[in-house]
Amino acid sequence: MKKTLLLLGLALSSGLSIAQNQVTLKAEEAKHTINRHIYGHFAEHLGRCIYGGFYVGENNTRIPNTAGVRNDVVDALKKLKIPNLRWPGGCFADTYHWKDGIGPKEKRPSIVNAWWGGVTENNSFGTHDFLNMCELIGTEPYLAGNVGSGTVQELADWVQYVNFGKESPMSNLRRQNGREKPWDVQIWGVGNEAWGCGGNMKPEYYANIYRQYATFMYNYSPTRKLFRVASGASSNDYHWTEVMMRDIPTSLMEGIALHHYSVLTWDDGKKGSATQYSDEEYAKIMKQALLMDDYLTKHIAIMDKYDPQKKVAMVVDEWGGWYNVEPNTNPGFLYQQNTMRDAVLAGATLNIFHKHCERVKMANLAQAINVLQSVILTNEEKMILTPTYHVLEMYNVHQDALMLPVEVKTNDYVLGDIKLPAISASASKDKNGRVHISLTNIDPKQPQQITLSLGSVKATGVTGRILASGDVRDHNTFENPAKIKPAPFTGATLKGDQLTVTLPAASVAVLELN
Repeated sequence: MKKTLLLLGLALSSGLSIAQNQVTLKAEEAKHTINRHIYGHFAEHLGRCIYGGFYVGENNTRIPNTAGVRNDVVDALKKLKIPNLRWPGGCFADTYHWKDGIGPKEKRPSIVNAWWGGVTENNSFGTHDFLNMCELIGTEPYLAGNVGSGTVQELADWVQYVNFGKESPMSNLRRQNGREKPWDVQIWGVGNEAWGCGGNMKPEYYANIYRQYATFMYNYSPTRKLFRVASGASSNDYHWTEVMMRDIPTSLMEGIALHHYSVLTWDDGKKGSATQYSDEEYAKIMKQALLMDDYLTKHIAIMDKYDPQKKVAMVVDEWGGWYNVEPNTNPGFLYQQNTMRDAVLAGATLNIFHKHCERVKMANLAQAINVLQSVILTNEEKMILTPTYHVLEMYNVHQDALMLPVEVKTNDYVLGDIKLPAISASASKDKNGRVHISLTNIDPKQPQQITLSLGSVKATGVTGRILASGDVRDHNTFENPAKIKPAPFTGATLKGDQLTVTLPAASVAVLELN
C-alpha cells in the first residue's frame, strides 16, 4: 500500500496523467489518400491580407519583392508547400468585378470594400497579379466567382480569359494585357456563402442559380476538367447540403463547400482576446473546433445518400479560430494574434480532415496573412511565422500520403461542464514508405503519456519534431519572432511494436518511424 501511494504521489507531482492514452495504428485497413489540397490557404481582399501582406507594390524599394509581391512571403509559403490559394474572397468575391483589375494599373477604377472596413482600393492587385503570384509560389489558384452581384456572362468571360489558348475576345484581351499563355485555372468557386453575404439566398434558389452559372463555365483545358465548387453550408446547416445534393446534378458540381469557424460568439466585441483568454474560453474554443468531426460526419452522410459513388468532394474552404481584433486596430480588418491555442486547434482540425479524407478533398485555412488564423503576420519590413504556420509545415509530410486509420482511446480534458478528448491523432504512409504520426495534446495543463501500438507497421527507430511552449497563451511577436518554433522531439521511445510518447501540455508533435 505504501509503495502504491508513493507511486501515486510521484505521478501527481510530475503532472503526468496516471491512465495512459492508447493509440493503435490499423495500417491493414488503409485505402484512402490524404489529398494535398486539404492544406490550402485563403487570400481575401480583407484588411492587410493582400495590400501590405502579399502585395507591397512594384515601386517599393524597402521590401524586397517580385512584381510587387513580397519575396519573404513567397519563400515562406514555398516551404509550407501550400497546394492551393483561394482569392479574391470570401464576402469580397461577390462584390468583385474582375475586369476592374486588369489592364494598365493607372487606368483601373477604384472600389470601396464595403464588407471589410469601408476602405477604398485601387485594384492594383488583380487577376494577372494573383495568378502570376501563384506561379511564383508554385501553388494552384482557386478563383471565387461573383454570383451575388455579378452575371453569368461575367463569370463565363473570366473562365475564358484565364483558360482559353486560341483566338477569342477574352483570350485576345488577355494577350493585350501582356499574357500570351493561359493559366489553366482548374478550381473555381461559384459564389461564396450564398446563404449570407453572397446574396442571402434560400438553398433552393441558389441551387438553380448555381446550375445556370455552372452550365456556362466551359472547359477550355485540353488536359484538366474544371473543378467547380458550390457555395456550401455554415457549420451544422444540414438542410443546405441536402438541397444542394438533391437539386444539383453531379455532372455540374465537383465540390461543395463547408465553412466552420471556432468562435465564442458572433456578437460584436464578445469573441474574446486572441492572447489574453481564460481557461474556460480556451476550452470553449477547442470544443467548437472539435465539432468539425461531427459536422463532417453528418454532412458526408447526406452526400453519401445522393452521391454514393462519391463523385462530389467536400471542400472546407474556410476554417479556423476567430477572436476579437488586436487593440487599436481597425475592427473591419480582422487582425488577430496567434498563440499555441491556434497551433493545437490546427493540429486537431487537420487530424479530423485526415480521418474524413475519403470525402474531404480540399480545405482552406482562413486566412494566410494578417487576417484571422494567419500563418504569417507582417509589419512593414518585418515578417513573422505564427504557431499555426509551424504546425502546417510539420504536417505537410501527410500531403498525398496514404491515410493509416487510427483507433484512439484517450483521457479526458475536463473543465466545468466541458469534457474534451485530451489526445488527437492521425497517421499516414508516404510514397517512399515512411510512416508519420501526428499527435496533439489538447489539455493545456497536463502532459499526456501515450502508448502507441504499431500493429503491422515495422520500425527500428523514431524521430520527430514538436511545437510546444511554457504557456498556451505564448505567441511570436515582431520583437521576439522565434519564441515558438519546432524543436527535435525526444519524448518518444520504441520497444518492439510499442511506442511510448510523453507530450507536454498544449503541444503538437509529428513523428517519423525509421
